[in-house]
Amino acid sequence: MDASDTRWSNLAADLDALAEAQEAAETDAVVAELTRAEHAATGLASRLRAAIGVAVAVDLPDGEPVRGVVGDAAGTWLLLEAAARSPERHLVPLAAIDGVSGLGAGSVPAPRREIAMTTLLRDLQRDRRTLLVRTRGQVYRGRIARVGADHLDLDVLDGRHREQRVVPFAALLCVSDAPPGMGP
Repeated sequence: MDASDTRWSNLAADLDALAEAQEAAETDAVVAELTRAEHAATGLASRLRAAIGVAVAVDLPDGEPVRGVVGDAAGTWLLLEAAARSPERHLVPLAAIDGVSGLGAGSVPAPRREIAMTTLLRDLQRDRRTLLVRTRGQVYRGRIARVGADHLDLDVLDGRHREQRVVPFAALLCVSDAPPGMGP
């Protein structure tokens, strides 16, 4: 093989390497774009469903975070279970979440049929549990008397007197089990 043939072979090898590098770069760009598109279509509820069993901290607008293990999540709510040996649970509307610490990058699609937050609230009403209901400006201790389409009626139990409060879901930050010893 003479010098001319060697140059042509080297040129062909260089062109093949350049084509392979360009193809790899294009593939990487397509994968990155598909990944961005998938992330753009992923909702918070999907991220929370992927974190079931994971300890997280949820920031709420009143400045008091709620911590717990993700027990379940749907398109409009998150259920946090307290750490070991504590029966306390927190039902948080997704619209009330300012931020979440501890989530991974995974996501799980929504099931074909999700449980509505009103269903969970009606379960709490039926059980007559004493609850702490946090709104944007107050914390009430009481029992759910009624659950409407966009609000709940709460029988407030504060020791001095009893009253009924109507709490719109738009104002609701969190519904938690009242700590032991706090309720009648």
